[in-house]
Amino acid sequence: MNKKALVVFSGGQDSTTCLAWALKQFEEVQVVTFNYNQRHAAEIEVAKEIAAHFNVKQHILDLGLLNQLAPNALTRGDIEISAGEDGELPSTFVDGRNLLFLSFAAILAKQLSYNHIVTGVCQTDFSGYPDCRDVFVKSLNVTLNLSMDYEFVIHTPLMWLDKKETWQLADELGQFEYIREHTLTCYNGIKGSGCGECPACQLRNRGLKQYEEVRKTVGR
Repeated sequence: MNKKALVVFSGGQDSTTCLAWALKQFEEVQVVTFNYNQRHAAEIEVAKEIAAHFNVKQHILDLGLLNQLAPNALTRGDIEISAGEDGELPSTFVDGRNLLFLSFAAILAKQLSYNHIVTGVCQTDFSGYPDCRDVFVKSLNVTLNLSMDYEFVIHTPLMWLDKKETWQLADELGQFEYIREHTLTCYNGIKGSGCGECPACQLRNRGLKQYEEVRKTVGR
């Protein structure tokens, strides 16, 4: 099996950490970014900037159909961003997003003769997204292998890390400052620390604050 990896890449904290991780693990790395007419086109531009910074080839695939099929707070400006309550999914959950992203990433990976796919999904800070769970990724990995008679390996380096630990990994990879300043995780399209109010910012910044306390104890 070759040592070439395709990273599913949005330009956010998690996928940028995964890109930095992949560059340490594999001999050749490319990234794929999906344009599904998401709420903020800035996400695509940020992803371009980061791919250029790391000097990796980026593929941008049009997945506008997902926008048509799945109205939610990430695809419609008039739907309020809200966390799930009473067992309901958050308004930011996009039905089928990771299923489609990983499936199209696998098709592209096969055309490139790549075996490895890296994604930043995480079960530990489970936000209510069923397609971020380990069991889903493992199940899809088997299905993709069977569907294309090809040996894919889906890597999820963040699966069991909380956000504090994800910041720690970024630091260990030498990318703490870069990821803090240049990635876009905010649901309101603001780079870096973001709006500070949406659920994505609250999760990111809470983990950052926790990890910065750890850094202080070691004089960093």
